[in-house]
Amino acid sequence: MEVRHVQSETTVPPETMLPERSKQVARALRAAEVSGEIREMPGSTRTAADAAAALGCETGAIASSLVFLSDEQPVLVLTSGRHRVDTDKLAESLAWSPLERAKPERVRQATGQSIGGVAPLGHPAELTTIVDSALADYPCVWAAGGTPRTVFPTTHDELVRITGGRSLAVADE
Repeated sequence: MEVRHVQSETTVPPETMLPERSKQVARALRAAEVSGEIREMPGSTRTAADAAAALGCETGAIASSLVFLSDEQPVLVLTSGRHRVDTDKLAESLAWSPLERAKPERVRQATGQSIGGVAPLGHPAELTTIVDSALADYPCVWAAGGTPRTVFPTTHDELVRITGGRSLAVADE
């Protein structure tokens, strides 16, 4: 995996220095044999634009973690920061009931993490996961590390593997 250099303010702290939520994600990453390490940023990486600016990469290389509900069941969608999820198209392509955005308290219940910092793994229970096929356009993508200030480098294929997810187009481009 090619990992782009990030701005010098980025630090890779020892795991013991990470916030508790990020420690849980770091353990899950190790268990999944992911080599990318969680990095704590000096400012927020809550939005794809914030993360891209902090990392010095394209917004599309940010894997935004969004939680939706279909028949009250949480679904994690890892989408490229370059577009919005077309929930109607996605639900139709999967033959699911309509998708609605989960409220913050439901996101925390399903993932153990807050909006803006939801990692692809490290949740209390396994989530049905969709990985945006547009993320395959980037040799390195960045995903949240459990808090709005932590991220880790990965790839589209690795996201599919570690989440047991399914790669699909989630938006028209």
